[in-house]
Amino acid sequence: MEAIIFCGIQGSGKSTFYKEQFFKTHVHISLDLLKTRHRESMFLQTCFALQQPFVVDNTNITRRERHKYIEKAKTYKSKIKGYYFPTNVTDALARNKNRTGKENIPAAGIISTYKKVEVPVLAEGFDKLYQVSIAGGDFVITSME
Repeated sequence: MEAIIFCGIQGSGKSTFYKEQFFKTHVHISLDLLKTRHRESMFLQTCFALQQPFVVDNTNITRRERHKYIEKAKTYKSKIKGYYFPTNVTDALARNKNRTGKENIPAAGIISTYKKVEVPVLAEGFDKLYQVSIAGGDFVITSME
């Protein structure tokens, strides 16, 4: 069973990367879609019970935020992969301008999130950790091991 945790500010490409890489193989766990932590918890529990691979597509910018997913996944003996999406505020704000409605995040929210980023490390409990950057419109994945 595979648990994948995305880490990155809004506008860093996480959801687009999910669609390109994991849409056909992993359940999409996102507070943007589920709206409440209770629903998120229910979806996660169902994935664990059914041994269904999933991706947590939230910002998960601090160790504390990631810890709850990692510990739960360890309980179920899941392989835990992290994908870190480093980006600068300028690029994130530019991508955010292409969003409409509730998907468009106020600039202050993106800037505030950026200031809190704690770069993930293997020692948090990840089995594998990758960095995902965008170059020429394409995703570039590199190992952080």
